Amino acid sequence: MAQKKHAEVAIIGGGIMGSAISYYVAKAGLDCMLIEKNDIASGTSSRCDGNITIVDKDPGFDSKMSLVSQELTNELKDDLNLDFEYRELGSILVCDNDQEMEAAAEWVEIQKKAGLKFNLLDREDIRQESPYFADDIPGGLECETDSLINPYLYCYSLVDRAQEYGLKLYTQTEVTNIKKEDDFIIETTNGTFTAKKVVNAAGVWAPYIGEMLGLDIPIVPRKGHIMVGSRQKPVMMRNVMEFGYLMNKFQRERIADPETLKYGVALVLEPTESQNFLLGSSREFVGFDGRVDINVVNAMAKRALRFFPKMDDFNMIRAYTGFRPWTEDHLPIVSPVESVPGFFIAAGHEGDGISLATVTGKLIEEMLTEKETIIPVDPLRFDRFEKVPTA
Repeated sequence: MAQKKHAEVAIIGGGIMGSAISYYVAKAGLDCMLIEKNDIASGTSSRCDGNITIVDKDPGFDSKMSLVSQELTNELKDDLNLDFEYRELGSILVCDNDQEMEAAAEWVEIQKKAGLKFNLLDREDIRQESPYFADDIPGGLECETDSLINPYLYCYSLVDRAQEYGLKLYTQTEVTNIKKEDDFIIETTNGTFTAKKVVNAAGVWAPYIGEMLGLDIPIVPRKGHIMVGSRQKPVMMRNVMEFGYLMNKFQRERIADPETLKYGVALVLEPTESQNFLLGSSREFVGFDGRVDINVVNAMAKRALRFFPKMDDFNMIRAYTGFRPWTEDHLPIVSPVESVPGFFIAAGHEGDGISLATVTGKLIEEMLTEKETIIPVDPLRFDRFEKVPTA
C-alpha cells in the first residue's frame, strides 16, 4: 500500500489565497502542504487585474481590512525573493457626471475621517493625470496608498518563499473527496493525503470542497471580462477606475446606458510593467460559462472611449474571462467551521482577492495557531450566513 502523505495543515487551492496562506503558515513553522488541481495561479488568479486597492472599498471594515493588507504586502516585498512587479503609485476613481462627483466628495470625507489617505480631484487634476481624458470629466478622487502587482508572479513568489520555509507542494492533484475521522482524509487524483487541519482556499470552487463535508458554502461565480491592449504612447501611469465601478460591485443604482448596465460594465484601466494595459470591467451571473462575449467586449471598449476618447487607436491583443467568488454581503469568508472542527474557509473575496490576499493569509495563520487576530474577524465568520429558523 502506498504511504499516505501527511501534514499538520493541508491548504486546498493554489491561487492567490492558497499561496498567501501557504506563505504565512509555513513561515510560522507549521508543517503544511498545498494541494492544487492544476498549476499555481491557473484559475481566477491568472485571469484578473493586479490592484491592491482601498479606493474601491466600502468605508468602514472593508477599507480598514484593505489597509492592513496593503501594509502587509509592502512588508512582503522585502522578504520574497522573486520579483512580482510591485508598484506603489496610488490609484484614482473618475466621475462621469456631477451627481457622481457629489457622491465622491462624501466618499472622500468618510474615508479621511477613518484615517485613510484620500483626496478629491477636480477637473484640472484629472487633466494632469493624463492628456487622454475626456474634457468633460468633472473630477474624481484618489487613494495615495494603492499599489499594483503582477498577480501571477505574486503567487509564484509567495509559494517559492513558502517552500523555503518548509511548504510541501502538490500540483496536478485534484481533491475528489474529504472525510473527517481522527484526521482529515483527503482523496485526490495523486493518492491519499491526511492532515490535522484543512484550509479550503479554492475560490469559486470552494463550495464543491465544502459539499464533501456536508457544508453549504454560499459562494457564486461572478464572471468578468478583461482586455489586454497596447498603444504607442502610454495612456496612464497608474490605475484608474470609474466611480460607476463601485455601483456595479455593490449592486447599487447607477445612471448609464442600457448596454453598460446589462453587462455590469465599468471602466478599469491598469498599466502593466510591459507597457501594455489591462482594460475592464464587466460583472455577470452566468454560472461557469467562460466564453468571451464580443458584445461585452464592445461595451467595455465603448465605455473606455467615453473616458479616453483620444485613445481610439489602441490595439486589442486579446480578451479573456475569469470568475469572481461572490458572496451576498460582498465580504469574504475567513473562518473556522464550528460543525467540522479543524476545517477553515478562506474564500469569497469576489474582485478583492489580490487586495486582501495578504491579510487573509495572516488571519488564517493566526487562527491556526490560536493567536489574537490582526483585525476583528466577526464580519468574516462563516456562520453569518446561517438561516434563522422561522416559527
